Amino acid sequence: MKKNLSALFFALTGGLIAAGAALHFSKNGSSSFQSEETPLHFVSSPMNEAVLSDFTQAAEATLNSVVHIKTVSRQENQSIDPFQGFLFGNPNQQRAPQEVSASGSGVIISSDGYIATNNHVVNGASEIEITLNDNSSYKATVIGVDPTTDLALIKVDADNLTPIYYGNSDEVKVGQWVAAVGNPFNLTSTVTAGIVSAKGRNIHILQDQYAIESFIQTDAAVNPGNSGGALVNTKGELIGINTAIASNTGSYTGYAFAIPSNMVKKITSDLLKFGKVQRAMLGVQIRDIDQKLSEEKNLKGIQGVYISEAFDKSSAKEAGLVSGDVITKIGLVKITKGSELQEQISQFRPGDKISISYMRNGSEKTADVILKNTNGTTSIVEKDAIALGAKFEQASKEELQKLRIENGVKISTLEEGKLKAQGIKQGFIITSIDNEAVRSPEELSSKLKNKKGGILLEGVYPNGMKAYYGFGL
Repeated sequence: MKKNLSALFFALTGGLIAAGAALHFSKNGSSSFQSEETPLHFVSSPMNEAVLSDFTQAAEATLNSVVHIKTVSRQENQSIDPFQGFLFGNPNQQRAPQEVSASGSGVIISSDGYIATNNHVVNGASEIEITLNDNSSYKATVIGVDPTTDLALIKVDADNLTPIYYGNSDEVKVGQWVAAVGNPFNLTSTVTAGIVSAKGRNIHILQDQYAIESFIQTDAAVNPGNSGGALVNTKGELIGINTAIASNTGSYTGYAFAIPSNMVKKITSDLLKFGKVQRAMLGVQIRDIDQKLSEEKNLKGIQGVYISEAFDKSSAKEAGLVSGDVITKIGLVKITKGSELQEQISQFRPGDKISISYMRNGSEKTADVILKNTNGTTSIVEKDAIALGAKFEQASKEELQKLRIENGVKISTLEEGKLKAQGIKQGFIITSIDNEAVRSPEELSSKLKNKKGGILLEGVYPNGMKAYYGFGL
């Protein structure tokens, strides 16, 4: 009996231990059965589905608002060298201009056919054709361009187009998801995704004296052909116009740059309303603050933009700002570097009043500043007919006879502007515009006054070299 009881006791004990062990391992998910049943993919699946859903929404909201742009420009061909002509015949022989095709992207900003793109996409184009996502095509004309921001406004004769919705680029955060929509390598309606890598980037790509660079940097794949296309958030709202890439190969290597949408909205509005951009100027020389400058000037911290000089009669000086002040905010927008300051000022027009927060001797102050234009006044600058950066004079009879031409207007002074940007040199004599003869500076002004879109200038240099230049107004 004792042996039977003892055996029963150990059997029961062993059974309880086995049951307990099985329960323990079951609770810790170590059994093969439990492992097979555990839905491990649920840990990451909801986030991925949400992201995919967001990009689908962004794509659907923007594909019909982004267009493919094809341009044709006439490339200047210099005449045959006079010595070559003497040896081989006809020293005045002139090769016809060659047509060069290029492509890019654009963003529809109104249902009646206005499209925003980059200036470098349409610059110098004699013909512009846009193709919608549904493959319908239209001829486009240039309404206005702004080389200082590399933006342009073009228009097609169409209605009921699908405009994009503007987002607020000031609210864009580093690390947020974005999508680039455009036509890289002529692959129409292409969407790529990435994140915002940085804001307020100045990559020194624009050469204009008043250039403004405060790009949104992204790692979304952007390639040649994407220029002028949309950078959108996950709602499909426009937060930038894709403009440039940083690459040793000319193709995507991880760094792309877009003009902030708030700048785009203001610049295109100016071009539409006034025919030219209304630049507001603060009138200061500035420096980004680093540790060295902070210690040298005994500044508290390295945030903000340091004023090296406030120019006489400038908006800043009249508002009480002086050398040594550190600008920290424009309105409610925090300023940490010069490119951000330029970006914010670019969103205003001459005569606008803005609030500036700044630090002086460790104390925070504010000032109301009335912005001025490049001429030092608060008035709107009217569009001039000769926005070409040049002054003209009648070509003399001696010059006409020497060059064997019947008419022409000579460029007497050449400054920054459209003509210089095309490579035209001082002294060039314009003989015709769009194959119509030009006989006087007054006639030149009259022909240019109401001119829109692409134009073709034909003329001759003092050495007898003929040349053609095509570009957009």
